[in-house]
Order: sequence, then C-alpha cells, then structure tokens
Amino acid sequence: MSEQARKTAEALEYLTGFGNEHSSEAVPGALPIGRNSPQRAPLGLYAEQLSGSAFTEPRTHNRRSWLYRIRPSAAHPPFTRIDNGALRSAPFTESVADPNRLRWNPLPDPAPGTDFLAGLWTLGGNGDAAQRAGMAIHLYAANADMTDRVFSDSDGELLIVPERGGLLLHTELGLLAARPGDMALIPRGVRFRVELLDADARGYICENYGQPFELPNLGPIGANGLAAARDFQAPVAAYEDVERPTEVINKFCGNLWSATYDHSPLDVVAWHGSHVPYVYDMRRFNVLGSISYDHPDPSIFTVLTSPSDTPGLAGVDFVVFAPRWLVGEDTFRPPYFHRNVMSEYMGLIEGAYDAKAEGFVPGGGSLHNMMSAHGPDHETFERASAAELKPQKIDDGLAFMFETRWPITATAQAAGADHLQRGYDDVWQGLQRHFRA
Repeated sequence: MSEQARKTAEALEYLTGFGNEHSSEAVPGALPIGRNSPQRAPLGLYAEQLSGSAFTEPRTHNRRSWLYRIRPSAAHPPFTRIDNGALRSAPFTESVADPNRLRWNPLPDPAPGTDFLAGLWTLGGNGDAAQRAGMAIHLYAANADMTDRVFSDSDGELLIVPERGGLLLHTELGLLAARPGDMALIPRGVRFRVELLDADARGYICENYGQPFELPNLGPIGANGLAAARDFQAPVAAYEDVERPTEVINKFCGNLWSATYDHSPLDVVAWHGSHVPYVYDMRRFNVLGSISYDHPDPSIFTVLTSPSDTPGLAGVDFVVFAPRWLVGEDTFRPPYFHRNVMSEYMGLIEGAYDAKAEGFVPGGGSLHNMMSAHGPDHETFERASAAELKPQKIDDGLAFMFETRWPITATAQAAGADHLQRGYDDVWQGLQRHFRA
C-alpha cells in the first residue's frame, strides 16, 4: 500500500455505461479513425483484437475490444506450469457435493508479503472450466502489492467483491478503484495487477466460466429499476511503458502457467470496444419491493446475471441486499423459510444480515446447496413474529449472494477448514412447535 496509489485512485476518471462500445486513448492520435487495423497503426503501435465471445455470436452478446499497444501480446516466451497454491477449478472432484448447510468465518490473515494472487483461496464451485460452464467461489486475503507480476484468467471472468480494504486494479485497458461496497469485474483474458489502497485487503470472487454477466431483463418492472446501466464505470486508457522482467501468470483450464516477459504487458495506449473491465457501487442499486404484503423473491435483488441455455435459469446470478425500506402489512419481513432448486452462497460486506442474529459476520459466508432447507434463525424468527409492523429501514448491513443453477461442491480445504462453523445447524434448533388443532 502506498500513498501514491491512494492519490491515483482518488483522481481516477471513468467512462460510464454497461455494455457500451467505449473508446479511449491515453495519447492523442493513438486510435485509428475509420478502421481497426490500418497498414501502419498510429504512433508505431500494434493493433490487436481481444475477443471475449465467438466472432459469430449475436451482436447483443458479442464482446470484443481492439487494443493498440506498444508490443503485441504474441511477443512472449513459453509458459510453464507453476504451483496452483490454494486455487482450485472445476470440475471439483476431490470431494463430493454436500447437502448440509455450511457456514464459514472469515479467512485467517495471510502471512506477511502475500499479494492478491498468492492470497486466492477456493471455497468451491461447479461445472467445468474447460467446457466454459459453471462457476467457482474464491476468497482473497492480501497485505502486499503485486509487484512486477500480472495475472489473467482464460477460464472465466472475475467478479471481485471487496470486504475489507480497497484495491487499485491496473488492467490492460486502464485503472479501476474498488473499495468495500463496490464490485469490480475483470473480463476473461484481460491482464491486470493489484495494488492495495490500505494496509491489507480481503474479499470475495465469483469466477464465471459461462456466458458473460449482463443486466437482467426487467419485464413488468418497466424501463427503470435495479442496477442502472449508467452507474457502471469503465476505465480510461492508461499504459505502462516499463522494460524490466515481469512475471505474467495465466490461469488456463484450471492450472496456473507462468512466463517472464522483458516488459510489462499493460502497455495498451488506446482501445475501443465492449470487452472491458468495470466497477459498480452497489449502494446505487435501486431496490424494488412489496408495498402491500409478502417478502419478494430474492431475484428482485439481481444486479447481474449469466444466462444459460434455459431461459430464466442463470448459470450464476449476482444479487445484492442493499439498504431498503420494509413496509409490508401482515407480513413476516425477514427472508422466508425456503428450499431452492438453485444453490446459494452468501457473503457479508458490512454490518448484519436481517435473517441471521449471530454467526454471519463480514468476511464470512454461508452455502445453502440445492434444496437444502434454510431461512431465519430462531432468534430472528421470534423477534420478527412479534415485531410491531411499522415502516422499517434496513440500512445497517450490505450482503450479497452468488446464486447458481448447479450444486456447489466445496473443496477439500473448505470442507476441512479450521474456520468452518461446525455448529451452524444449531441456529435453527430453538424453533419450537406452535401448532394448535
């Protein structure tokens, strides 16, 4: 963490809009006009297309960006396998999917000198990274900057949710600052490195192997509501003209591969396109809910969705429980008891979650797999059942959920972790029989 990184983060400017065809140049005249790949690109740069989708996918789903860089990405030495550390990928075969409800405390603090990449720890996931289907859940804990090393993920896009400490993300397309309360997304294949804005950092990551995240359809909601496209912020071009050894690490089909370049690959002077990183302030989410009765289904809180081959069935949804008013009449206001065909992983960024009285803490997480019964704990149920139903503002916490179509298999390290709460089932044991014929 450096004071310079903080100053850089505070001065950042962004391009706004989700899914836009953005363009940006760090040096005037670096972007060619009227064509993508002229015979000689401006300023002696190399033109390179980065495709995040197949060439022939429909225009509405097509993701690609043209990059104008100091050296082409093709100029690199061979990659060699390196140790994966605590990073795991689908298919998750080292353990079996567990129908039990699971909950974890936060990751322990890492050893000194642990950067973002070294601090990645996989909790579980589903699907198959090589088949571009499914997802993985990772946690990170770091106390050092990524210095002279860069990371990219060929297996999927990375949705990063900081919980403690801010991140300065140096990407090929420019810089993003992500602090607790924000989420940042790094598209598949985009290289980046991470500087810390505080002494340490901790948070969550959803690695999405499937279709890129998009805004959900609004249907009867109409034209406005949930996450507004204009609140998503993409970087402006910024480049590193650095000629010194830089380790470039690529996650490919579940394994880490490394090559040492003689320069930084974050050397894109200009770019245009739609395959871009972005950051979003989750407190800007426009929460919709009932103004008559009943608690709405959590789908009403969806920020982003990765569609599958079945309409309405997401490969993974990203859901946020942002500050909101509860006004339902004759309504049990916390989330109801339920069993779900989808699997749910929840994390907490700050404060408390209105369905749990204890044990669910910032930095921790819970996993309720397909059809596992869950809902408010005993203390929450008793309190909410007797509460006076006056308008109530929920503004003392910020929680989120990764929801996915398939069961989540926990890794062996997650299933046997010291910070796994082995008494989680006890939170429901106080629920008593109240039935009277």
